[in-house]
Parts: sequence; structure tokens; C-alpha cells
Amino acid sequence: MFESLQERLTGVFDKLRRRGSLSESDVDAALREVRVALLEADVALPVVKDFIDQVRSKAVGQQVLRSVTPGQQVVKIVHDHLVEFLGKDPQDLSLRAAAPVPILMVGLQGSGKTTSTGKIALRLKDREKKKVLMASVDIHRPAAQEQLAQIGRQIGVATLPVVFGELPVAIARRAMETGRREGYDVVFVDTAGRLGIDEKMMQEAIAVRDAINPHETLLVADAMTGQDAVNVAKAFNERIGVTGIMLTRVDGDARGGAALSMRAVTGKPLKFLGVGEKMDAIEAFHPDRIAGRILGMGDVVSLVERAAETIEQEDAEKLARKMQKGQMDLEDMLSQLRQVKKMGGLGGIMKMLPGVGKMQKQLAGANIDEKMIGRQEAIILSMTKKERARPDLIKASRKQRIAAGSGSTVQEVNRLLKQFQQMQSVMKKVGKMDKTSLMRSGLGGLMGGGGMGGMGGPGGQGGPFGPRGMR
Repeated sequence: MFESLQERLTGVFDKLRRRGSLSESDVDAALREVRVALLEADVALPVVKDFIDQVRSKAVGQQVLRSVTPGQQVVKIVHDHLVEFLGKDPQDLSLRAAAPVPILMVGLQGSGKTTSTGKIALRLKDREKKKVLMASVDIHRPAAQEQLAQIGRQIGVATLPVVFGELPVAIARRAMETGRREGYDVVFVDTAGRLGIDEKMMQEAIAVRDAINPHETLLVADAMTGQDAVNVAKAFNERIGVTGIMLTRVDGDARGGAALSMRAVTGKPLKFLGVGEKMDAIEAFHPDRIAGRILGMGDVVSLVERAAETIEQEDAEKLARKMQKGQMDLEDMLSQLRQVKKMGGLGGIMKMLPGVGKMQKQLAGANIDEKMIGRQEAIILSMTKKERARPDLIKASRKQRIAAGSGSTVQEVNRLLKQFQQMQSVMKKVGKMDKTSLMRSGLGGLMGGGGMGGMGGPGGQGGPFGPRGMR
């Protein structure tokens, strides 16, 4: 999300940063480009006008124009106003109510409402150790209730048993009664949607709302629908009264205007972002971090949090000890490849690094092959345990067997072994670090040698970033 906006704004602010001083006309010219960039990103016109007016009132002040770094000052003003428009402080799901806490999920059909219900429920179960019950009151869409039941089985969260012929309000009341009787902490009620706003849908959602008196009413909206998502948010907020928004499919929307507009139009906070199809592909919405991403400043805090969630402390310590002793083998390389995949692949990691926004076109032109990690994983899995522990055993006949077993070529096997040798050379330097430094740079150390040579980076020979990893 925000790739196109990030690219445009980065170019505008690069010009400002290069100037030793700024005149009022310089600021006006830059803000005209910012205005166009926001409109092209599908931000609502009234929101754009208000944003530009507020930024200009501060950006043309004498304090900025006479500043030692006027360009940086303008960027800071834009950043601060972006944070303001996106909601200042992050607002998580509120559970400050008597258990079971009722949470109502509303939105149009196809917005990802049922899947989002499962994602948030899984997040509460795993992160906050809550006992969660999910119930679908959608009796109109075929198999809607069964879809939620399947999601519940997949993530290990209970769902309300389906009673054929039961009406939405009765289902909602039974869900709350079950929650109270069986000691649930949170009850999610997933409502029916339509392809568009209609009165019947609204009346049904209002009736369900009145029956359970929800502590939170979350609107699920598809980021891909752009301005329509903003109109939907406005309609649901006016009729039902939402307390927060979850924006789905943000990984497929390069513009991101809906996120900027919805907060400004409804005054309600964005609480979650759906960033992929998997059930754990959900992020809390942090306005300051999103503003940083938009302006090409990266989001290192989220990257560190993602690493902490996916990398086990015990595994990191074990790898640190092995690296210190120079005992790393192909099992460890396999572990590192899997960590990269869990963290969103190389593309997902790089988007959060500062300054990478400027290289978006170059990265797109290089055509990074994310599938290379999967192919390397398959090659290592085709080896015996003895071969993984002692790669020096892998000669011509073994290479042919491994290539055949992994659906790759002998050349690809050779490239992976060469990368492993490069990692071992990096280990000689890493082994001199103290234990704390090793744990901190476990993944980075493997990727960083020779310009990400461990992963086949610009200094390596293969891998997603290597010359042969580009397609």
C-alpha cells in the first residue's frame, strides 16, 4: 500500500532537500505536486484540500523559510500532518467491558469480513490469551455460517453451532447467552453483507446491534475499492455507528488513499490492516509508522516486531553459539530461509527499510524472484541429514540426486552450496563478535556478508537478488 504515493512524494521532497533555501513559491510548487499525488492516490478531494491548507499555513512560515534545513522542515510538517490525519495515536481493540465483550463486524459482501473476524479472533487468542467465540448471523449468503466454522477449526477458535432456520437476531442473542454460560472473554458477531448499501441490510445490522449492544463495532472495508470504501464507511457510521475500521487487501492497493480518507471523513480510527491471505496476515494500524512508510522513512519498528514474533529466542541463541564456534551447517541456512519467508519475504522486509522507497523502480526492474527462497528450501530438504551437516560430502552424483529430488538443476545446487560457503566466510568475522551482537544480527549477519551475499544479494552469485535470481 502507498507505493505510488510514496514514489511521488519522495521525488517532491528530494527536490526540496537539495535546496539551500526556500521561497514561498518553492513551497507552493511542492505542495501543488503533493496535492496531485494525493488525488492520484485516490484521497477524497475535501480531505486533500484540508490537508494542503493546513500544511501550507505552517510550511510558508518564517521559521521554516529561514531554517538551516528548510527542506527537512517541510518534510517534518507533512509527516506530522499525515500522522494527524491518520489518527495520531494507535488505537487497539478495546476489551474494557464485562465479559463476554460483544464485538460486531459489519461491511459489504466481499470485503473480507468473515476472514477478518477470524484474523482478529486469532490475534486475541494468541497474543492476549482470550477465550473467543465467533458467530455468523449471515443467513442470506450460501454457506456463510459454514465458512466461519471452517475458519474457526483452522485457527482453533470456537464457533456457535448452526441452527437451521434461526433468524439473525436470535442467533446473536444465543451467541451472547453461550458466551456468558461457557465463560468466553469475547464474542464476535459477523453480520451479513450485500454487494452495495441497501436498506434491508442496514435494518438487519441495526437490529443485531440493538440485540447485543456491542462494545466495539468494526467496519471491514476493501482498500481496493478506493473512494467507494470511503462512501461505505460514511454510510455505516451514520446508520450503525462504527467504533473502528479494518482495511483489507492493503497489500494489493498501491495507492492507499482510502486509508487517508476514511479516518478524515468518519473521524473513526483505523485499527487493523489486512496484509495478506493467511490468517496471521494482520497488522495493528500505527499512524506514525504508516506516515513514515509514505514518506520513504521506512518502518523499522514494525520490522523488529515482526522479527520478534517469527524468530524464536531459543533458536537465535543456538544459532549464535554455533556461529561463534564456526559450526553452522545447511540446517541453519534452511532455518534462516524460513525466517525470511515468515517475515514476508525479501520484498516485505525491504519495504520497511528507510530509503528503499527511492529504489522502487529499480527493484521492480530487477524483478526480484521471491520463489527462489522456496527453491533453495526444496534443495536443502532433498539432502540427507548427513549431507546437511557435512556439505563437503556433496559431490557430482549426490548433486544429481538432490537436483532430481528438488525439481532443480545441478547448477542451482552448486549456487546454493557456493552461497553456503560465502556464509561460512562471513562467520569468521561474526565469530569475533560478542553473543549479544550475534543474536541481534543473526539474520542480518547471514544476509549482510558481501552485500547480502548470504541470500544471493548484489554481492552474491544467486538467490533472489543475485544476477541469476533476477528474471
